[in-house]
Amino acid sequence: MFRRTVDGETLDFGTTGALRDSNLLMYDRQTESWWQEFGGEGVIGHYAGRKLEQLYLSIASWGDFKAMFPDGKVLSRPASGRSYGSNPYSGYDRPGSSPFLFDGPEDPRLPAVERIVALERGSDAWAVSFTTLAEERVVSASVGGEDIVVFWTPGTASALDRGSIKSGRDVGTAGIFSPVGPDGSMLTFAADAAGIITDEQTGSAWNIFGHATSGPLEGTQLTPAPGRIGQLWFSWAVYRPDTVVYQGKG
Repeated sequence: MFRRTVDGETLDFGTTGALRDSNLLMYDRQTESWWQEFGGEGVIGHYAGRKLEQLYLSIASWGDFKAMFPDGKVLSRPASGRSYGSNPYSGYDRPGSSPFLFDGPEDPRLPAVERIVALERGSDAWAVSFTTLAEERVVSASVGGEDIVVFWTPGTASALDRGSIKSGRDVGTAGIFSPVGPDGSMLTFAADAAGIITDEQTGSAWNIFGHATSGPLEGTQLTPAPGRIGQLWFSWAVYRPDTVVYQGKG
């Protein structure tokens, strides 16, 4: 997700229908520049070489969203006739499958369709797989001099597994945050045997949105850190082959 304002001009985007390394190319209607979805970079036209500002985005389950944001708004078109719960690419992310419409080299460090959390900070790139996150629940790192913490929780269905999204296998979801508490002090996080994430300094519990749900810090919010959450490994590694992959505590 990106901010669509460049040099004070608000851009309207559409899809070109073209792919580059199986990654979508968008265009803006104001200048007809083409933009790569990966990185939000202009690749053709007036804005070639420019980058959109990346904003925070996480794919969470509807249940988690409703619980956290009971008054949240849903973007939809009334009576559009769209079947929002259907997936036309059934089996796309099945373990061991090859990416559809991608014929570039695959980085063997992770399975091609493994979901990852990935960040770019300056010239540095870092990633952790959802498989590792499912085992550890909490992963801390420093990327380009910036400290971050990644939370993971189960309960989110894959949108690419089956024809009916609600029937897709549970792949979970993640969140990326700054580990700085409301008073400016650094917090250290861990998950217990039940998967509940707490900080070691106050014992407060935190949810996947970086919101403290109980304890001394209840009601406070960690600052989200922009990155890619749920990106498939092949579509990240083809652009950032220099990525450092977190291998787990073991």
